[in-house]
Amino acid sequence: MAYYQEREERMSRDEMRALQSARLVEQVARAYQRVAPYRKKMQEKGVEPGDIRGIEDLRKLPFLTKYDLRDEYPYGYLAVPLADCVRIQSTSGTTGKRVVAFYTQADIDLWEDCCARAIVAAGGTRDDVVHVSYGYGLFTGGPGLNGGSHRLGSLTLPMSSGNTERQIQFMTDLGSTILCCTPSYAAFLAEAIHDAGLIDKIRLKAGIFGAEAWSEEMRRDIERNLRIKAYDIYGLTETSGPGVGFECEEQTGMHVCEDHFYPEIIDPDTLEVLPEGSRGELVFTSLSKQAFPLLRYRTRDVCALSSKACSCGRTLIKMAKPRGRTDDMLIIRGVNVFPSQIETVLINEGYPANYRIIVDRVNHTDTFEVEVEMTEEMFSDEVRGIEQKEKTLLAAMRAMLGIQPKITLVAPRSIARSEGKAVRVIDKRKI
Repeated sequence: MAYYQEREERMSRDEMRALQSARLVEQVARAYQRVAPYRKKMQEKGVEPGDIRGIEDLRKLPFLTKYDLRDEYPYGYLAVPLADCVRIQSTSGTTGKRVVAFYTQADIDLWEDCCARAIVAAGGTRDDVVHVSYGYGLFTGGPGLNGGSHRLGSLTLPMSSGNTERQIQFMTDLGSTILCCTPSYAAFLAEAIHDAGLIDKIRLKAGIFGAEAWSEEMRRDIERNLRIKAYDIYGLTETSGPGVGFECEEQTGMHVCEDHFYPEIIDPDTLEVLPEGSRGELVFTSLSKQAFPLLRYRTRDVCALSSKACSCGRTLIKMAKPRGRTDDMLIIRGVNVFPSQIETVLINEGYPANYRIIVDRVNHTDTFEVEVEMTEEMFSDEVRGIEQKEKTLLAAMRAMLGIQPKITLVAPRSIARSEGKAVRVIDKRKI
């Protein structure tokens, strides 16, 4: 059995707890001293760094949410001098406010080590050719797996997403063996490879797929069509990116790199910590990050944790595949989309806030449509004028979301009203 960092991945529970405790005490002290919003939150709760003596005291600390981070955009939660930072990554913005995550070189090294763990758990070695088709830029998928592949010493193909013909050409010519991308793009690539009659020239053995929800049925389809073993991976821009959790050959949940990211499961209503095995909201505390350390960050993802022994030999706790969220965020083709973003665009473009988001999955690929009511004045325009309005609105949506929906302008008062909470989202995906 191969491991990237065997000592860390196979620690006893006592050793892991001691390491987590030591790192937590140091992290809380640093955050309190260097990050004013943390200090304020802790003071409001009556907690001082000296009250945190080990991981068992974690529940004394206040929670952190994405709204806290956005309120302090961009530098409020930065814990080191800006001169010590070497990179940022960012989430998609809501009403113009993004979460910008900062990284020191040590943070980059930590993140890439976690991604290297994921590659090795999927059977990767320095002799592999790692084909990275996640997006690059501010999105963490491409940079994370690219860096993990470098750390391992594998030949890395930084393909990014799109240009499927070129993807397949490099895959066949350079002998790609591990594919890293969203599961929906993996399914699309499989279809394109079969259509081109090239499946027998593909040397892939494994795939590492994340950034969007996918079902076990989709996993089996991808495995069958690409003749590989498909592994899940989990991460958040706020914590670092992919590699926070990763699957091993057992495929029964993702091992959490808990020496760096301590997981809790809470009841989203009472905020009480739930016992192991309970389904609830996943919360992470960054134990090692320097530039952007998050304490008790509420991910809004719903899952469960298990420390049951794994056949791979890793002792890292496992998180189940997230099944839903506690907020209104949608993950569409790997991009975080909030209804509030869409509403902001509509208002800025002069539309009433009467709209409907329709998400579905066709041939393993997410479809994304926004139905928008026109005003009476808009509705009276000729067809050419309405088509131009759709194009203008599409450009504004793409600029805000980083993803292109289908825009359908509909007649005034044609979207059903509700006497209670408006039903803005129809998600037809069966995940």
